[in-house]
Amino acid sequence: MDTEKKKSFGEIVINGLFKENPTFVLMLGMCPTLAVTTSLTNAIGMGLSTTFVLILSNLIISILKDIIPDRVRIPSYIVIVATLVTIVQLIMQGYFPSLYSSLGIYVPLIVVNCIILGRAESFASKNTPIDSLADGIGIGFGFTIAISLISIVRELLGGGSILNMVFIPEKYHIMLFVLAPGAFLVLSVLIAIQNSLRRKKGKENVSCDMNCANCNIHKFDKGE
Repeated sequence: MDTEKKKSFGEIVINGLFKENPTFVLMLGMCPTLAVTTSLTNAIGMGLSTTFVLILSNLIISILKDIIPDRVRIPSYIVIVATLVTIVQLIMQGYFPSLYSSLGIYVPLIVVNCIILGRAESFASKNTPIDSLADGIGIGFGFTIAISLISIVRELLGGGSILNMVFIPEKYHIMLFVLAPGAFLVLSVLIAIQNSLRRKKGKENVSCDMNCANCNIHKFDKGE
């Protein structure tokens, strides 16, 4: 029986950043992605908060996976994640009150973020603590980078500035990008660019060997 080659720590991290990016590839966590990306500050705050919870929840769940009974698996994951989110809330309230106020309800909603619960179920519960740590780092920073890119475009075009540095005069602001439709528009364009780059790279790296059944070019054309 063929066995899949075990990925290294770095390969798992890179996989989370690019190949399984939660925003641009897996399309998970769309609620905070669309809601908090009106400014780069909010995006970085949400991204790092989610990354902190994701890394520690992956690590803890991987360590406890053989102890947690299968019938209470999901409730146990939620308790672990909720505890970590509470820690994040207390830290943000104490040291970053303005950011906490700006993010609002989306901080406690990290508990039910499908990125975190999805990785706990699909990866952390089936892999070693080290691999789960790498997955948390990759997926977490992949999410942070993705929503930061979206927020840069929205804040620049909608508000004319990034991190309080003005680049575009007020009369040229496009208010659409501050609103929900602007979030969908920026997300769709960035996903299209990312898919185009992946397909182009896949075709450049594969030469025709007449093995059409397993052709990577064919898979990229189908979006696989």
